[in-house]
Amino acid sequence: MTDILLWTFVAIVATGIIWQGSGLLERSSERLAAYYELPDIVQGAVVVAVGSSFPELSTTVISTLVHGEFELGVAAIVGSALFNILVIPALSGLGSKEPLRANRDLVYKEAQFYMIAVAVLTLTFAFAAIYHPVESGGNAIQGEMTRWLALMPVALYGLYLFVQYQDTMDHQAEPDTREIKPGKEWGILALSLLIIVVGVEGLVRAAINFGEIFNTPSFLWGITVVAAGTSIPDAFVSIRAARHGRGVTSIANVLGSNTFDLLICIPAGVLIAGTAVINFSIAAPMMAVLTAATVALFLMMRTQMILSRRECVALLAIYVLFIVWISLETFDLIDWVPSLPPT
Repeated sequence: MTDILLWTFVAIVATGIIWQGSGLLERSSERLAAYYELPDIVQGAVVVAVGSSFPELSTTVISTLVHGEFELGVAAIVGSALFNILVIPALSGLGSKEPLRANRDLVYKEAQFYMIAVAVLTLTFAFAAIYHPVESGGNAIQGEMTRWLALMPVALYGLYLFVQYQDTMDHQAEPDTREIKPGKEWGILALSLLIIVVGVEGLVRAAINFGEIFNTPSFLWGITVVAAGTSIPDAFVSIRAARHGRGVTSIANVLGSNTFDLLICIPAGVLIAGTAVINFSIAAPMMAVLTAATVALFLMMRTQMILSRRECVALLAIYVLFIVWISLETFDLIDWVPSLPPT
């Protein structure tokens, strides 16, 4: 009981540290975006999104290199992506005084590019299982993801940045940047990233210890506790933007963060470590759920280009059902994904 309380306290403190770091990160990112005169959609999808996704990047690197738990890092990324797609837009819409508004650029460029990102990452996992199979000793299909395979999603993110760069070329803005000192803001940004790394390390340690205490795989805690904790920066950035009437920036941050998470954060651990084993039998259904969640958000945004309160509640309900399903799978109460790590 003492250990449970201890690591619960560590998880709460770590989440608070990430929260504080995300506050500094949000302020510096927004001021730097204004200083460099970036349009709202680029600010949300690249500048703020990359910064607020730093916890997920740290999770993959720390769990792989420090703790040898690449699967924990992947679970946290997928769980975070689901949290971002389902929970954050819902909370942003419910916390806004008016329905969350989108536009055609957001729906037809950001959302569809994100769907391509999900497909490419799934294809990368499939190539690992097909061309570099690993014996699992059971029914699971596993493969070794190499650096060359990891470069596939990274290259797609390069294309994403090129598309966003074209938007900056056509954008004209005249913000008042006289009080913004870029050197100071870059320093605050670096400090915020350091604070976030400390918080992420605490969350990863808590997830591993929860797995040992409850005799459950770290996969469960990565896709729930760590995922929710590392998504806090995205949540605060998006909710605050929605409350200020910037619905496009709010949703663009979510989609941009998820694109960065899938195309950069997951390959990062492989690029640093050299190789990592992928359990495709688990990865495939998880990516299928992520695809379904993305399609649900896409369809809701496309209807009249707004996200109504009823649709926000529906998104929250989908996320709750996912958590219930993955918990039942982990504790062997159902067996829809036979290769899921048993208790």
